[in-house]
Formats: sequence, C-alpha cells, structure tokens
Amino acid sequence: MASRPRDGCRITAEHQPWIRLNSSGVVLIGKIRLAIRVLRERGPRAVAHRVKRYIGNRLRGPRVALSVALEDVIAANWTKSPMRTPSAAAGEHLTVHWVVPPAGIGSGGHLNIFRFVRFLEKRGHTCRVFCYDPHEHQSQAEVDKVIKHFPPMAAPVKVGLGGAEDCDAIFATSWPTAYPVFNLQTRAKKFYFVQDFEPYFFPASSESTLAENTYRFGFYGVTAGRWLTEKLGTEYGMSCDYYDFGSDSDRYHFRNLEKRKKIFFYARPVTPRRGFELGVLALELFHKKHPEYEIHLAGWDVSRFRLPFPFHDHGVMKLSELDSLYNDCAAALVISFTNMSLLPLELLSAGCIPVVNDAPNNTLVSANPYISYTPSSPAAMADALCEVVERPDQVEYARKAAASVQNLAWDDSGAKFEAIMRRELYG
Repeated sequence: MASRPRDGCRITAEHQPWIRLNSSGVVLIGKIRLAIRVLRERGPRAVAHRVKRYIGNRLRGPRVALSVALEDVIAANWTKSPMRTPSAAAGEHLTVHWVVPPAGIGSGGHLNIFRFVRFLEKRGHTCRVFCYDPHEHQSQAEVDKVIKHFPPMAAPVKVGLGGAEDCDAIFATSWPTAYPVFNLQTRAKKFYFVQDFEPYFFPASSESTLAENTYRFGFYGVTAGRWLTEKLGTEYGMSCDYYDFGSDSDRYHFRNLEKRKKIFFYARPVTPRRGFELGVLALELFHKKHPEYEIHLAGWDVSRFRLPFPFHDHGVMKLSELDSLYNDCAAALVISFTNMSLLPLELLSAGCIPVVNDAPNNTLVSANPYISYTPSSPAAMADALCEVVERPDQVEYARKAAASVQNLAWDDSGAKFEAIMRRELYG
C-alpha cells in the first residue's frame, strides 16, 4: 500500500505487480481522475462537454469527431488551392498573432509558446493569442483562469478567431490550428511554430494523416531544434529554420555540493512517446543494483501504479518546485521517441545528469557531452544510470555539467526566432 512521507509525495511498496491500464477497475478510476483533472485544469464547461458527448454516443451512437472542426478540414483544400501570402512591408514593430489549442494548467507546449510571445513583446512587437476551440470546451472566463497559471504576458488570450486576420504575421502552433490558419483570409504572412512531429502522436490513422498534411500547406516553419527542420524539409519539402533550446538557468541552478542519493524519472504513462514502460523496466534493473537510491517520479500522477520498486510520486509539479528536486538527484531518465524534451538541459542546469534514448530526434537537438545518450534498451539505460551514481567524482562532474549549459539562454533562442520571422517577412 502507498504511504505519504513527510515531503508530501507518495511512496509505493516494493515488489507489487503492475496495475494494467486495460483493467476495468483502473479504467473507471482513470475516468474519474480524468474528469477531476479536466475540471481543475479546464473548467466545468469542458467536463460538461465530455459528459454530453458520452451520453450522446451511448444514446445515438458516436459521431465523426476530431480535435479540429470538420468544416475547417474540408475547406483547407491544399492540393488544388495552395496558400499564397505576400511579403509584408518593412516595419520596426510588428503585430504578431498566435493561434493555439485549448490550454490546460501546466501545458509545456503553451508554456514554450508564451515564452516567445513575451520575448517579442520585450522587443516592442504587439502579440495577441487566439484560442481555437471548435468544440467549445472552455468559456472565455475559464481560459482567463487557466492563463493566470502561466508567467504573465501583455498579450490578450481570446476564445475564437475573430480579428485574427488583422496582423503582419500569424502562427499556427499545432496541427488542428493549422487548418483554420490555412483558411484565414488575410494579407499576413503565415507561419507554423512546430514543437514536435505530431503525426507520431497517433497510430496510422485519419488523425496522423491530417496532422501530416499540415506540413504541405505552404507555411514557413519555425521549429524547436534541428531535427524537425531536417525531417520536415527532407520528407515534405517544407521550408523551415530552427531555434536552439535554452536551459532556463534563471530558474534552475546548481546548488547541491553534496553526493546525491536520488534518481529522477520523467513519468507520463498517458503520453506514449515518453516511454513510461521502458523506463520502468530500466529502473527495476537499476534498483536491483542500487537499492540505496531513492527513485522519484514526476510528470503525472502515478500513485495508483504498483511498480516493481519503491518510488516517490510527485505527480504534476509546479515549476517552482522542480529546481529543488533536480538538485537532489544524481541522474534522471528522460525518454522521448519524438522531438527531444526541454528537460535534459534544465536538469543539467541543476547538475542532474540526464540519461536519454540515443536517436536522431534527440541527438540532433543537443550534442551536449554531459547528456548520456544510451540505446533504447532497459539494460543499457540501467547501466547508464549506474555509471552516473558510481562516479567517484560525482559532485565535480555535476558542477561541470551545470556549467556546460550556463550560456544557453532562451533570449538567444528568441533573438534567432525574431530574425527568422523578419527574414521571411521582408524577403
């Protein structure tokens, strides 16, 4: 059974069988917990919409439904009516609009979008954010409530696309938002802020194909790291450029000068591309070799899982809480099967050595020598974690790792982002 230690996280007993995700009891618990999370993060309107859809499906049968309005998909006839937008007249300060999907509290994608909004605002540009919510999950009041959980920005966040066409540049920020931006009648230059390869979020399906098609729309892509620029350019002929990741060293600092006795795992079983099961297998092997190390999980509430090792569950943590945890940990297991997470560089800032699966989607984004790139094998990942904790120079190595990312400032990323936008606007 799980008990609650003094630090407020949960610690789960050792050598218990896994809870299977397809178990009827866990599915029911999962639905209840999902409803609570949706209520907390997106408001009662989103819960009511889900309940209404569920009842409708039970009574009348399911409808064709996507996270994009069906009429927007039909209208975006990119094969016969290619998008054409003129170059903007040169100007010092620009009006830049962003079309985003509905936000939830703690959304990493929105956090990164708003980071660039704030940078452009510091440079004197005017930004506005439009929430594309075709199924009306959130009211304006609920969106306003969610936005308060992100670092402040001057840009208003409006539900709907009314007035979105009146700008110099407009950014789609996800595959569902690419469709209304494609259809928008505007003289603004249309861009695509690409943070991940979204077709990989789905099995081979209508959604994966519709996501893939957005890379053929003719937008200019600004991507998070080099891997996406190369992939989209090579496979889809999409014109792109990229910005490099920052380490957020203003938030994460190297503070712990003692030998560390904890391990961190970025655990998100609800996000398949984060390799939860693979990570658990690696941690089981690591625990057998080093049972003296505490294993800490964060990223999602996994307190209901029975894993084959004792663990501390932190759930979804506040940004302000992460630096302390990272400084307590000698190593971290961060798996990504799509674009690299922002976590490895943030972990390095705190002196925590990330063990990351060795693949182009990660290595093309960062070649930092203190990231332990490792084959996607549980045994290899366990060995890499062991190598970190067994280093006789663990403290000094952590200090050097933190120093290696001190100059990776997000302001540099923002400056490159602005330069790309200006170049493409003025030709």
